[in-house]
Amino acid sequence: MANTNLPRRIVKETQRLLSEPAPGISASPSEENMRYFNVMILGPSQSPYEGGVFKLELFLPEEYPMAAPKVRFLTKIYHPNIDKQLGRICLDILKDKWSPALQIRTVLLSIQALLSAPNPDDPLSDNIAKHWKANEAEAVETAREWTRLYATGV
Repeated sequence: MANTNLPRRIVKETQRLLSEPAPGISASPSEENMRYFNVMILGPSQSPYEGGVFKLELFLPEEYPMAAPKVRFLTKIYHPNIDKQLGRICLDILKDKWSPALQIRTVLLSIQALLSAPNPDDPLSDNIAKHWKANEAEAVETAREWTRLYATGV
């Protein structure tokens, strides 16, 4: 990790992500750009995403840690807080609740938790949120089906 242009904080956070990965999460920086991370999150057990392997990308803007990382799902997912076309994520700490005290690890753990507890009251996808509220069992089954279709055998 010989990118001397990186702030010390990013170097430290990256080293910790590689040496002490969070359970069910892997994040490694790109060889070409140490601010760009390839992320994989395992679908949490007892969630509709169980058994899935979800690919995400995370980018640290120049203003990091004063500005939140940019994160999006590359794997298609049926979730009320995740845009099924572009993979954008509706999560308060990626928006107005960001604090420089938070780290990459915190963000990834929060995204993993969001997979366990979808919040249809603060949706990014209105249609999926309506489905979740109208018939949660059916929405969960659709999420399981999408997980089987798009997030297994990665």
